Amino acid sequence: MSKFLVKSFFWVALSEVIYNLSAYVIHSGMGRILGPAEYGRFGIVVTLTTMIVVLIGQGVPTAMAKYLGEIYDTNLGLIPTIKRQTAKIQFALIGSVTVIFFLLSPVISNILGDPSLTNLFRLSSLVIPAFALASFYFYYYTGLHEFSTQAWLKTIRSVARLGFILGLAYYLKSKGLALEGAIVGYVFAPFFVFLAATLFDPYRKLKPEGSFDWRKLLHYAWPMTLFLIAYEFLITIDLYLVKGILRDDALTGLYNGAITVGRIPYFLFYALTIIILPAVSKSTSSENHSETKKLISQSLRLMTMFLLPIAILMSVYSEPILEIFYGQKFLGAAGPMSILMSGVTFLTIFYVMAFALNGAGKVKAPMMIAFAGLATNIALSYFFIHQYGITGAAVATSITSFVSMALVLAYSYRFFGYLFKFSSFLKILLASAIMYFASIFFPEGKYVFILWSAILFAVYIFILYIFREFGASDLEILKQLIAKKKLKTASDVEEEVL
Repeated sequence: MSKFLVKSFFWVALSEVIYNLSAYVIHSGMGRILGPAEYGRFGIVVTLTTMIVVLIGQGVPTAMAKYLGEIYDTNLGLIPTIKRQTAKIQFALIGSVTVIFFLLSPVISNILGDPSLTNLFRLSSLVIPAFALASFYFYYYTGLHEFSTQAWLKTIRSVARLGFILGLAYYLKSKGLALEGAIVGYVFAPFFVFLAATLFDPYRKLKPEGSFDWRKLLHYAWPMTLFLIAYEFLITIDLYLVKGILRDDALTGLYNGAITVGRIPYFLFYALTIIILPAVSKSTSSENHSETKKLISQSLRLMTMFLLPIAILMSVYSEPILEIFYGQKFLGAAGPMSILMSGVTFLTIFYVMAFALNGAGKVKAPMMIAFAGLATNIALSYFFIHQYGITGAAVATSITSFVSMALVLAYSYRFFGYLFKFSSFLKILLASAIMYFASIFFPEGKYVFILWSAILFAVYIFILYIFREFGASDLEILKQLIAKKKLKTASDVEEEVL
């Protein structure tokens, strides 16, 4: 990877870590404030409304990021033109979706078998436009390669939602409105970030030049939107089926806890999708195939190298991890979470490679694979949940995730021609297996597992070093992450524009 991309990944990944740490603090706090039953209702309402934004609100902005990524350093006058065209489409789309969701709230509540959710869904409809506004600028800065600005905005949002969500929930707890207060906090936090993002925009005073066909946005956005719809349902349908089939708020809360904590590795590597989409878009548009293959190969190898041990350690130490986040009431989620960690590994690889293909303009293949995965997960979850409860839901999701990953890797190999050496994969797999069996001899403990995890991870890296899989080139990448080399900031760009 280039030094810029490595540094960009570091700052974006760091902001993602902070952002998701804030999310886990929120979930931990809400779990303790509400208890398992009410926390299950909280998870259903918040997950559904935020999912709507991902389903509908990110397709068009992602298209904007792709086309901005192709021209951001060659045609500055076209930036505000593309931004304006995207904003018009996004405003009409999100406005319509918000109204429809508000009107369908009673229907959704009845489908879930809990009419008391209606007013909560109506209140949460305001989350949709607020999240969409923040997401718009998130992808805007992605397309401009303004990753440092993006990282700052993500960090600001982390602090804002801690204050708004937990603050309002705690303040209104004595009035019996803690859940309503948290939902209102989910509205205020992203809107605050939207205001900050508007002020940070270095091109806000730049006059539009040239023309851009808005139909190009829609041509790219519709399969991308369908991919996000299928993907979000793929990763959340098990939770809704648990609620609908078992009709037990406590079990739903436990499974929501397992999902929330279990997805930590996924969120750690989510930053890679932010970097890889505009980078691949740029290299493919300039027909630099060697750079594209190099980017894909290095990204997939490093992701696999660090993703596997993290998922294994979280599977082994699921009980103490859940106890730290939620307390002993949620220890019943340890078994499903251990199973889900394999699914999270497969799903993360699928998602990153899907975005690599999306950056290369191959948006229909990931869309079709995501829909196939969704259909598989519905069928398997329906059967396994009836038979094995929340453990069955975890098994169904893990099987589905493996199938989806295998399909996207097969297509990626066919399109890009090369991923990374199979011998490297075998070495990583063997080192991970040794680390797993070694973990059997390390006892669990509420906090001591952190020390054991660090030791086991060090053993894993040492084994890779012995296998000559982790060496000078990887150390060089780490040095690039640590080196204090300044990234181009928004203020630098603004000086260039002016």
